[in-house]
Amino acid sequence: MMDDTQDIGHEIGEHNIQVFGFDIHQPVFLISAILAVTVVIATLMFQEQAAVFFADIRSWITVNFDWFFAISADFFILFCLVVGWSKLGKVRLGGNDARPDYSNAGWLAMLFAAGVGIGLMFYGVLEPVTHTINTPLGIDPADTAKAREVGMSAAIFHWGLHAWAIYAVVGLALAFFCFNRGMPLTLRSAFYPLFGKAVWGTTGHVVDVVAVLATLFGLAVSLGLGAEQINGGLNYLFGIPIGNTAKVILIALIISIALMSVIAGLDKGVKRLSEINMGLAATLWLFVLIAGPTLVILATIINSLFDYIYYLPSLSSWIGREDTGFIHAWTIFYWAWWISWSPFVGMFIARISYGRTVREFVTWALVIPTLIGLVWISTLGGAALDQLFTDGYMGVAESVPELALFKMLEGLPFSAIVSSICVFLIAIFFITSADSGSLVMDTITAGGKMDAPVWQRVFWCALAGLVATALMLGGGINSLQSMTISIALPFGILLWFLCFGLLKGLREEVN
Repeated sequence: MMDDTQDIGHEIGEHNIQVFGFDIHQPVFLISAILAVTVVIATLMFQEQAAVFFADIRSWITVNFDWFFAISADFFILFCLVVGWSKLGKVRLGGNDARPDYSNAGWLAMLFAAGVGIGLMFYGVLEPVTHTINTPLGIDPADTAKAREVGMSAAIFHWGLHAWAIYAVVGLALAFFCFNRGMPLTLRSAFYPLFGKAVWGTTGHVVDVVAVLATLFGLAVSLGLGAEQINGGLNYLFGIPIGNTAKVILIALIISIALMSVIAGLDKGVKRLSEINMGLAATLWLFVLIAGPTLVILATIINSLFDYIYYLPSLSSWIGREDTGFIHAWTIFYWAWWISWSPFVGMFIARISYGRTVREFVTWALVIPTLIGLVWISTLGGAALDQLFTDGYMGVAESVPELALFKMLEGLPFSAIVSSICVFLIAIFFITSADSGSLVMDTITAGGKMDAPVWQRVFWCALAGLVATALMLGGGINSLQSMTISIALPFGILLWFLCFGLLKGLREEVN
């Protein structure tokens, strides 16, 4: 087995060419880059038509394939739990003598910042309030106690176990086949137990191209959300107009800063920025906890844990549901977003997870981030709901999505200062996402090499900014989300095969 996998790595390397200082995997790099540039050019040339086209795609996929996304997300949780807490959980990534490269704190900071940073800043206040006012599962909004329970649970549901399970299966598969089998750190490696040496041919090329496009468009959604919220924050603080011009300038500016982080490298760039992120995020959380209704927030955190568990089966099922608008507009979009982002987050987690056991990996990459997200949403969302129901403050309920966080902070002391810090925090999340995403796309298009020339990462970082800009102009956030859902469908199918390949590989390891 080991000799075969090394042969595959050699075969993949034979497809690499060196040109203009690049070391690229010939078919994957070229096809991925050409397709991405084609989307950019077509969207910029036909912006109105693109907006309609993307909207139609999103509607068709969410209506016809809601069952697939729902079943897939549920399956990935069960798969992670079975693998992590069975005898397979004892397998150590890198072999029995391997030890982690990063401390638990540094590891958690990087995986969390890469995984959900911008999204939680954008939706952490918006979702609890939105889902409480427009309750899913047929709950009557007039029953405020029930509405708050299900509203908070729905928000946590989208950022909890399902999201991290999708990331975890990809990250675990990549880490195992790279560190334990000596295969290239690229998606095709995880399919070797199923397809054999075909993974270094056309089959593998298709897998990697889909993974690159999924990463690119998933990252574009996050960059778009970041630009929306930063623009909203600058409008709130300084009156800078909200519009596409400002968002495009913001994307260009922050991508430029991200390029500096790319050049600095993983340890000096992403690691340091991620630790700054976690420090600032923890400070913001502590401020809201102390300056807000502290006892209410603490009670909300505890209650939300039990409510999340209670409503999890109902929210996870699509059968017999009448709230199809909620399922299609929120849940299915999220599952598609997480699937499209899983090559990015999964590969990044894999790269920093050497020396961890499978059980440790599953715990830290699934359970602990879910609990952190729960605490975050319960705190910021709990403060916003208390403002709504106790004080009658309608700032968040009546605001546009990108201003929800700032409107909640408006009801707390030092709102202008804290809001300014939040804009800075969102910008850093933006930078780390762009940096991490470019690292992943570069690794895949270099045939799994982790030491490819830095200018290749610069290329993918810049291209991600261009894609986000083009889709923003060609329909805004809706177009970004539609593109994500489109690429998530084929990649979601690939993830099922990936799980079975990983299971086969792990069983061989312990037998």
